[in-house]
Order: sequence, then C-alpha cells, then structure tokens
Amino acid sequence: MSEKSLFSQWLHLFCRMTFCGCSAFLVLAAPTITNFPGSKLLAETAVSQNLEAASFFQQGVTRYNRQDLQGAEYAFRQAVQRDPSLAAARNFLGNIFMQQNRLDVALQEYTEAIKANPNFSEAYYNLGIVLHRQGEKEAAIIAYRQSLVIDSTRVAALYNLGLALYEQGEFEDAIAAYQKAINLDSSNANAYFNLAIALQQQGQIEPAIASYRQALLLDPKNATAYNNMANLLAIHGQASEAISVYRQAIRLNPKNASAYYNLGVTLYNQGEIKKASGVLKRAHNEYREQGNIEQAEKIEQLMQQIAQKIGQQQPQVNQTATPSQTATTSNLIQTLKRQTQNQPETSADPSNVPFSVEFQPTLTSPGQ
Repeated sequence: MSEKSLFSQWLHLFCRMTFCGCSAFLVLAAPTITNFPGSKLLAETAVSQNLEAASFFQQGVTRYNRQDLQGAEYAFRQAVQRDPSLAAARNFLGNIFMQQNRLDVALQEYTEAIKANPNFSEAYYNLGIVLHRQGEKEAAIIAYRQSLVIDSTRVAALYNLGLALYEQGEFEDAIAAYQKAINLDSSNANAYFNLAIALQQQGQIEPAIASYRQALLLDPKNATAYNNMANLLAIHGQASEAISVYRQAIRLNPKNASAYYNLGVTLYNQGEIKKASGVLKRAHNEYREQGNIEQAEKIEQLMQQIAQKIGQQQPQVNQTATPSQTATTSNLIQTLKRQTQNQPETSADPSNVPFSVEFQPTLTSPGQ
C-alpha cells in the first residue's frame, strides 16, 4: 500500500478521534424567565384571586428582574403561602434556585409548579434542565417532550431535547429535534452547530459541512466550528479549503493548539512537510504553555521523525525510496496513529464543556 493511501487512512482515523475528544459541547439553554410587565400585571393578568398573594407576586417579579434574588425569594414565598396554587411563583422560585445551582430545591419547586398547573409548559421545560444537569437524561427527555406537547413552538425545549437525545445515542431523533428548532428560529447558530455534530455522527458529511457553514454565517467567531468543518473538508478531499479554514480558526483563536495540530497534519498529507513542521512546532509550544505536557512530548517526537524525513529527502531523479526511508515513513505513520488513539485533541476554549462520543467507522458535535 502506498504512503499516500496509508496516510489517507490515518487522516480518517485522526479526524474521528479528534471529534471524539473535543468537538461536541453540552450547553443548555437558559431556564425560561416569565417577564410580566410590572405596572400592568394586576390589570391584565389575574395571577391569583388573593390580592395579597398577587401583590407579593408582583413584588417578587420586580425584585427578580433587578437580580435581587434574596428579596424575590422572600416575596414569592409569601405569595405561595397565601395562594399555594400560584404556579408562576413556584416557577420563579425554581429559576432562583437554578441560578444558585441549588438543583434539588429547584427540582422541588418546578414539580410543585406542575402540580399546581399541569399545563405549565415552561415548568416542564425548566424541570427538564434540572434533570439534564443532574445527569438524568431519560427523565429530562420526558420533561422536554411534555413541555412541547403543551407548546410545540418552544424552541429552547426542542434545542435541549436534541442535546439529551444526542447524549443518549438517539442521533436521528436529535437531528429531527434540531431541525424543528431551526425551522422555528433560523437565526439559532448553536442549533446549526449541534445539528452538524449529529450529522457527522451519522456519517452525513456534506450536510454536516453545510450546517457548519450556516452556523458560521450566523456566528463568524465560532473557532471550534471552523476547526470541525476543516476536519470534514479534509476527509472529503477538499484539503486546500480545509487548510484555509484551519487558518481562520487560528486567526480567531491564536492559542488554539488543536487547530495548529490539525493544520500541521493536513499540510503534511499535502506533501508540504516543511510547513507542516513549523505549524506542528507552534502546536507543541501551545500545548506546553497550556500544561498539556503529554501531548507536547508526543508532538515533539513526531517533529523529530519529520525532521529525519526532511533530512533523508534528496533531489534525486528516478530513484525509489531506500529501505531506511520506507521504515522511517512507516514509523511516522504508526506514531501518528498511536498519538490519535491515546490522546484525542481537546478544545482550548474553557467556556465549553466537552463530552465523549463513540464514532462509527464511517464518521462524524451541543449550545445556545
């Protein structure tokens, strides 16, 4: 088998392993906040037949919107004491505890809101978020779906449903959920981004690339989307565009060690070995600065083998590779394979929370 064929096989393996480690991000949509117009609340909305409860509720909304969470909690507590059926107050209490990361208490409040009003779509949606964050994915899916039974236009519920389904390995259903969310809100860049991830998982490379392109039209500063799309372009045989897209990812995030590494690999595969060496050196330095010494050392070994390969390349005409040259190339490929198997690439963006995915041999990333 030729060196090009071997390296092409490795590139496919590399991209699968890279996506596994860094491309998918779990980002839940924020809990739904019901913003009642303060001065018109009592005139337009009969939140409670108990005027004192309604007054405390209105105070709670005002304080909540001012981010006075302690004052809002007190007011909503007073409201539900006077009217236990006031589901909206329970929902606000859940939101307060959600912001404070008091998930068990938030879960209780959302449950009480649903008991008081079984047709409360927002409360089901917020309940789904709590369950999702607690790792109860199947229960979260049920809550999101119930929210959508009541209100099928709730985009955030569709979005988070897609996340939970993806994490459960239900990729086709996740794709359908994201597509419905996009149909309702075509400006949701994160929905396009996550749709691309799910399409990758299903081996639908061209639709995934198209979805990444749309995500980047809406959010041109998403460096991770550029990096992921470039990986797919490389797999799809569009190496020149992939190189350009990797460089765009680097322009957006000059500290993105993963993008440098991916670019270096693609340049090598295109025969631009000296350029690849320089880019991999930058990847090595960035990983070392980030404290990822293991990855830096592996790239250093790779660079040494590339340097040997460059030294062995002589301007000879009509001469086949010597056994030592062939062995060096083989060693290089094996090193690259071991590297991707043992150390998947990770994102340099600390704002994203990665989760692992198992990729199928044919190929393949969540946020609002």
